[in-house]
Amino acid sequence: MTTSAVQAPRGPVTRKDVARYAGVSTAVVSYVVNGGPKNVAPATEAKVRDAIRVLGYRPNAAARALKLGSSETIGVVVPDNTNPFFSQLAHAVEDAAAELGYGIVLTNSDGNMAKERKNIRNLAARQVDGVFLASCVFDPDLTDLEASEIPSVLLNNAGSPPGFNSVGVDLQAGARAAVEHLIGHGHTNIGLAIGTNTGNQLDGREVGWLATLRGAGLPDGPILHGEFTRPGGYEVGKRFLSMANRPTAIFASNDMQAIGILRALHEAGLNVPNDMALVSFDGSIDSEYSWPALTTMAQPVKAMAEAAVQALVGERRGDELQHRILPTELIVRQSCGCK
Repeated sequence: MTTSAVQAPRGPVTRKDVARYAGVSTAVVSYVVNGGPKNVAPATEAKVRDAIRVLGYRPNAAARALKLGSSETIGVVVPDNTNPFFSQLAHAVEDAAAELGYGIVLTNSDGNMAKERKNIRNLAARQVDGVFLASCVFDPDLTDLEASEIPSVLLNNAGSPPGFNSVGVDLQAGARAAVEHLIGHGHTNIGLAIGTNTGNQLDGREVGWLATLRGAGLPDGPILHGEFTRPGGYEVGKRFLSMANRPTAIFASNDMQAIGILRALHEAGLNVPNDMALVSFDGSIDSEYSWPALTTMAQPVKAMAEAAVQALVGERRGDELQHRILPTELIVRQSCGCK
């Protein structure tokens, strides 16, 4: 049978139509569409793809989900994907999930617990195969996740919540390394810019900052709270500058705050790092392209994503609960006084 002898079907195109047009079995069409599990000869694959193009075939994801009992989709909830860190984290999760044949549905909570819970309920209604929750607080209300009975992983969470896998970094150790680096530059008055939406649990970065200062015999530096955003950092930076005994160095709890602080310092005519040094947290791509480039505690985004995906849908799913705490890495650039 030649393709020229077959007329395009009327109505929705099915896999059977593609097989008939290409002169192959429906199983071969399935192998081509799904990338396996069996290999298809290049010439045969070319015929199938040509039939798909000519007929305008589109796989029916809903029908496939019903057949498999799986949507092959994972929901992801982040506070704000305009934050470069969460954007990179979501991208890394998407890549790791795609390696196992899963797609993602990304939602934003906008740092709001009510919206976070609503997103979880909506994802559960879509019957996703699992949820990655990067909550806007350290101790989120997990009632909706528990009620949904959907496998879940708390992402960017260094705790050990009962009944859930979690993947995060050692915030206290990261803060300690950042503050020790500034002390090594001779700073004795080191301020902290920290977020406002940490919940009832104290931010590990604050704990690490304070413990390091006291361990070095230094006075507690000033601490200011602001949103985890560039405007939040900008406002915090101006407030630091208005202090009578303003710090000579600042540890910012994320890169976006640090970039906002940089603007405030530049507008005031200060030289960074000579007049005020700055170290941040996250290691997002923006930190490398600020001016001066930020010294930052980088989170291992790729490793975090891969660990989370493995716990949810990979070979290690169903294992005992995993609470993975990964190390951060000090990336030294110019804002601290190095180089």
